[in-house]
Amino acid sequence: MVHQRTAASVVGALLIGVAAVGYGVTSASAATAGPITGLGGKCIDVAGANPANGTAVQLYDCNGSAAQTWTVGNTDTSIRALGKCLDVTAASTANGAKVQLYDCNNTGAQKWTASNGALVNSGSGKCLDVTDRSTANGARLQIWTCGGTTNQRWTLPGGGTPTPTPTNPSGTNLDDPAKKDVAMQLVSAAENSSLDWRAQFSYIEDIGDGRGYTAGIIGFCSGTGDMLELVEAYTRTKPGNVLAGYLPALRTVNGTPSHSGLDPNFPRDWRTAATDPVFQAAQEAERDRVYFNPSVRDGKNDQVRALGQFAYYDAAVMHGYEGMRQIRSRALNRAKPPAQGGDERTWLNAFLDERVIEMKKEAAHSDTSRVDTAQRVFLNNGNFNLNTPLVFAVYGDQFRIG
Repeated sequence: MVHQRTAASVVGALLIGVAAVGYGVTSASAATAGPITGLGGKCIDVAGANPANGTAVQLYDCNGSAAQTWTVGNTDTSIRALGKCLDVTAASTANGAKVQLYDCNNTGAQKWTASNGALVNSGSGKCLDVTDRSTANGARLQIWTCGGTTNQRWTLPGGGTPTPTPTNPSGTNLDDPAKKDVAMQLVSAAENSSLDWRAQFSYIEDIGDGRGYTAGIIGFCSGTGDMLELVEAYTRTKPGNVLAGYLPALRTVNGTPSHSGLDPNFPRDWRTAATDPVFQAAQEAERDRVYFNPSVRDGKNDQVRALGQFAYYDAAVMHGYEGMRQIRSRALNRAKPPAQGGDERTWLNAFLDERVIEMKKEAAHSDTSRVDTAQRVFLNNGNFNLNTPLVFAVYGDQFRIG
């Protein structure tokens, strides 16, 4: 085709003598004091080395100070520094509840267990997490639903070499039906200036990008092969359809901007075919086979959530799946995806940077607002799960989903 958690991340793993779920942070006979390291090799730190109740617990450059010396393996499964305990503020169980220093009181808010590279708070069942996946000094620690991601992995005093087990990040993937519908609305806003993607089965025009006719729900092109494959699939299911007679011409113009053998009636007949539920189903099936499914699969493999999966899919829609893969390859020179130990926000910014560079190579795609005022806005807002409502702009038009 081709056209126009606020949770956080931490590098390192909690690998101590005990790795099984439900064990205390270490055995009672093995209390150990030292730094707890995470994202960017930085340390869990008591802000300002202040022992007062309510002092923020944060990420900071490791400096060997008492504010970064934590005792683990206590009989009450607490984690202690400066004579006080690592504590979830107000014993909250909500995602995003901040972690602080507080008088030790043997409550669930101060009990922590090691579980597959994470520190799980017993009172909430949630994991110690760095807010917004930030590596900046002063990034606050919080609790968040455990997702097995690098932002929830820690190396404790006496811990071994980190060997995190890759897992899919928490959140609903883009192939969930509701998320997929959001993805289709986003693409339709960019491709057709409308959120009503189901109205686009009949869309067809030459947009002057050198790819011949662009048509359908994601812009199948007569010059790039995907329109030919769509009509072939439709004809296998329904021989003798109104578009079947154009197959020889579609094979001839493939790879060119030509309309030879298609004019003058191909647009009219495309619109006629678009009223056929069989053709509509064929469009959706080819969309999934060529663009959506492989893009979402790659996103899952890179351990990015719905927003990242959509960024891959939208790039594939415009540049072709292989074009998206080339953008990803260039982004690897800038950053690493979470599956390779990278930070999700940093990785997606690198991917979108490379996407913009690619778009600007063609005049027809030089308006990069579908990235700048849509995907980048969602990323800057920390909406990694692509949750609605979504308010964004594309080519100057304002949209809202949800």
